[in-house]
Amino acid sequence: MEEFEEALRAGPDIVMLDEFSLADMRAAVARNNSNGHRVTVRASGSVTLETVRSVAETGVDCISIGSITKHVRAVELSMRLAFASRQQPTSNAR
Repeated sequence: MEEFEEALRAGPDIVMLDEFSLADMRAAVARNNSNGHRVTVRASGSVTLETVRSVAETGVDCISIGSITKHVRAVELSMRLAFASRQQPTSNAR
């Protein structure tokens, strides 16, 4: 929370709450709202699809979920396309 307060004093547009507990997120949102919602507050770090609802309920403005892209498995895929023969367009212009 000390670093959050320091960030607010610097006057940013957005502050990322990285690895904050749910209680600390709520406190940061309340502190931000007490000054008329000065900055956008984004939650990040250890957010999963299972915890995203709890994080959203803290009142943060944005949530980053890195696991959506970090743990993706590649899929081998091939396609074969067959094209019908194309007729030349006819021109009626002279």
